Amino acid sequence: MQQSVFDLDHLSRTYFKLALPVVLGMAVTLIYNLADTYFIARTGNTDLVAGVSLCAPVFTALMAFGNIYGQGGSSLISRMLGRNDRDGTARVSSFCFYAAIVTGLVLAVPAVLFRLPLLRLIGAKEATLPYASEYFTVLAGCAPIVILNFIHSNLLRCEGMSGLSMAGSVGGALLNIALDPIFISVLGLGARGAAIATVLGYVFTDVFLLVMLLRRSRYLSVVPRDCRVDRDELRQILGIGVTAAITNLASSLCLIVMNKYLAAYGSAKVAAMGIALKINMIGQSFLIGFAFGGVPLFGFLYGAEDKARLWQLIRFCLVFMCSLAAALSAGLILAARPLMGVFIHRADVIADGAVMLRWQAAGNVFAAAVMLLTCLFQAAGRMLPSFLLSVSRQGVVFLGVLAAAVALAGYGGLLAAQAIADLVSALLALGLYLAVFGRKNT
Repeated sequence: MQQSVFDLDHLSRTYFKLALPVVLGMAVTLIYNLADTYFIARTGNTDLVAGVSLCAPVFTALMAFGNIYGQGGSSLISRMLGRNDRDGTARVSSFCFYAAIVTGLVLAVPAVLFRLPLLRLIGAKEATLPYASEYFTVLAGCAPIVILNFIHSNLLRCEGMSGLSMAGSVGGALLNIALDPIFISVLGLGARGAAIATVLGYVFTDVFLLVMLLRRSRYLSVVPRDCRVDRDELRQILGIGVTAAITNLASSLCLIVMNKYLAAYGSAKVAAMGIALKINMIGQSFLIGFAFGGVPLFGFLYGAEDKARLWQLIRFCLVFMCSLAAALSAGLILAARPLMGVFIHRADVIADGAVMLRWQAAGNVFAAAVMLLTCLFQAAGRMLPSFLLSVSRQGVVFLGVLAAAVALAGYGGLLAAQAIADLVSALLALGLYLAVFGRKNT
């Protein structure tokens, strides 16, 4: 059974076979997120751009809830497949599917009802509030659709079907890109149109992946009678899933705090940072894809207790990802101004955003190491180190560094905070790896 899931005799080849579709899928997903920014920025209305940028934490929060079941479930399922537990795989996958839908419904109603105070809380001002409200209402109201997007895209990869997962993401992205100019410009819906196009892209992906699961999967299930897990399985899903979700929620909190600092310098600064962050995420999407793309294989090897192959794979991935991060960062730093110019023509926003982008890219090598080791801990079901790293790089460490840097260096400290936090978090990740797995495995 194990050999029918993964080819363990050619680890690096199997790893790339799993990871490359994830990388491509994430890159395309980011492209359609950038399409929103591109078409909105072309209006020349910085309040509109800032309003949509302020909603980025909302998407991140929905992603976090999706990852509770997507990453928590995939971690457990990968280890179950390593142990040849087919019944457990069916039960856990069905539970994650229905739990995601219920969670989305529970979140959607209060989010829409209390949208105005929530938007003010995350930094919306009178000038940006109308645009932020339009985008937020559609996105939050369709929370079940957004959250469900992260379930089967993760679970199908446990069975080696990374290509199908990518196809679903790419299909939704292409639909979004095609609809963006129609809804934003032709129909004149602005921020609301961008959100509608995004949600319709998610609808396509959700339906496509569900159909593929029903037709192709040998182990996963959406049958209601399979929707049951015991207490220990629920603990493992939530233990890993919540720590993965904390990464996204902490990222949202950090973005809210950073936007509040930036708001003091004007909406143009907020708009510039929103664009810079999305450009940097193009580079980071490759790193995230290669880190998370290996999770099914990490978990399978850990569940099968094949430690020799697991450590061999981790060493290879660490060298590869850090080298890739260095190359990507160099490209972003050198091309910062022209990249900003693709999205907006205002010289002041381009100048500010170029500096912001260079600082964001500066810490990507350290971020790559944190991502990989976090994924290893999640795949192995190690909850405590997963939790600690989940609240570090874009959480407690970042907020601490941000407060200190702003106090010491003002605006310049604000820009440098993420790079410094990346370095500190990488040192923490290395220390946790040595403490949990020991020096003999390095």
